[in-house]
Parts: sequence; C-alpha cells; structure tokens
Amino acid sequence: MGGMGMAGVPAGVVAAGGLVGGYSVARWTKRRPLGGVALAAAGAVAARGWREKAGNGTAAALSAAYVAAFAGSHPLAKKIGAWPSVFAIAGGVALASWALADRR
Repeated sequence: MGGMGMAGVPAGVVAAGGLVGGYSVARWTKRRPLGGVALAAAGAVAARGWREKAGNGTAAALSAAYVAAFAGSHPLAKKIGAWPSVFAIAGGVALASWALADRR
C-alpha cells in the first residue's frame, strides 16, 4: 500500500478518523468499548501505513502520539468541550502524521 491506509487513504486521515469515529461510536451507542474497538482498529491500520511509509521507529512514535492524543482528549474536553477536544487532537495527529510519514 505504500504508506497508505485503506484504499489509498493517508495514514494520518485514518488515524484522525479513528479518533473522531471512536468517540462518535462510543457517544452514540452509549457503549465505550465499541468506541475503543473503532479506535484500536483505525490505529492498527494507521500504524501499518506509518511503518510502510516511514519505518518502525516513526510508526512507534506516531502510534504513541495516537494513544497520548486519546488520553489527552479527556482533560482537554473538560476545558474546551468534548467535540472541540476530539477535533483538536485528531487534527494534531493528522498533522504529525503528515509531517513524519504521509508527505513522503
């Protein structure tokens, strides 16, 4: 796939979609574990794209950023609201992905 995720979608878009999608699934189904499944699945697809495009080290760093963004979204949501927090962290992960992997 040459660093692209599903059907040529950049890994950063997959990761951002996983963060937004995971939150959406959890919120609308009222089942947090289902949101976690969506989050984890997108993270795995993104990690594969990062590894193919930029190597294991970059993939590990971006995967760590993905998990940290998810964790950081919770305290940020208390300050700016849930949706703004989710979109902010998703944008940050997408930007990091572009800078470190997707633009290559």
